[in-house]
Amino acid sequence: MASISFRNVTKIYEGAKTPVVPNLDLEIADKEFIILVGPSGCGKSTTLRMIAGLETISSGELYIGDRLVNAIPPKDRDIAMVFQNYALYPHMTVYNNIAFGLNLRKMPKDEIDKRVHEAAQILDLEQLLNRKPKQLSGGQRQRVALGRAMVRNPAVFLLDEPLSNLDAKLRTSMRSEITRLHRRLDTTFVYVTHDQTEAMTMGDRICVMKSGIIQQYDTPQVLYDSPDNLFVAGFIGSPQMNFLDAEIKEEGGKLYAVVKTEQTDKLLIPDDKCAALKPYIGKTVTLGIRPEHFADVEQVADDNYLTAKVDFRELLGAEYNLYVELGDTKAIVKIPSTQRMPEGDVVKIPVLLRKMHFFDKETERAICH
Repeated sequence: MASISFRNVTKIYEGAKTPVVPNLDLEIADKEFIILVGPSGCGKSTTLRMIAGLETISSGELYIGDRLVNAIPPKDRDIAMVFQNYALYPHMTVYNNIAFGLNLRKMPKDEIDKRVHEAAQILDLEQLLNRKPKQLSGGQRQRVALGRAMVRNPAVFLLDEPLSNLDAKLRTSMRSEITRLHRRLDTTFVYVTHDQTEAMTMGDRICVMKSGIIQQYDTPQVLYDSPDNLFVAGFIGSPQMNFLDAEIKEEGGKLYAVVKTEQTDKLLIPDDKCAALKPYIGKTVTLGIRPEHFADVEQVADDNYLTAKVDFRELLGAEYNLYVELGDTKAIVKIPSTQRMPEGDVVKIPVLLRKMHFFDKETERAICH
């Protein structure tokens, strides 16, 4: 069993005034693929290193399975870690790099050979076993690092930004390889990244962190559809969610979000959101709209559009990222490349009203989605 449990864990470095990770409570189930994500300095790598035993815990308890591991050295924790820089031995062949940990444990040579070749077959490294790391591409080196971890049959895999040194095409292919590897090995994976695309495409659940504090811990779909606060809403999704000031007004028994753009636009608030927003009538809230949640320009209707000035267009093949000005606010709108919105034009862009998000301006907590 390889569940992981942080119980009120704090990490503070000697001489520091504030902890890097304060009072962390986190439960990772056996065989889950968990992503720790957040901006640089948010504490995600420190959290991973505490699991590995490379960072001591200042207070609290850390369990791997049923075993308290606070005082257990890294080599006895039954974990394997894959680093950002691969950490391969340049003078050794691929075979010897993969076998290195098994040799240290004085495992029988026939068992070592069996495990190395099994890992090489899974990772498509069989033709490269006699090469040195300098003869390999970045993606091949990363697969060697994964193979070295695999052959140990660890209870937990820890991966610290393993794809950040690869180019965009390799990152995409390696994402799918690591996901398939997790399904094949059927063990617990904890993966650190600052790239929310990696988080959304790979994890069973995502732990979004800021300043060492968990902002939200849930499935990728829940984080996308129902972010708990402005930070999560802005961090998850690419391009990020647009945020606008909106005054909640009631007219004729209906609620509207009034936004100052090139003029003053009113967005009709769907009935299922009205109850949560009634206490905010006459107040300004933060309205969130994802770039992909604008409708086809032919669907413009009263109370469903924002007036925008087109700044410039970014062609992505089948679609444009349209950079626009909504009054004093800049926003990004995704539209099909078949829609023509020339730069400099003032246009009406319809909003998918049921996809709007509302946040309290003071607390930054979600009001409704």
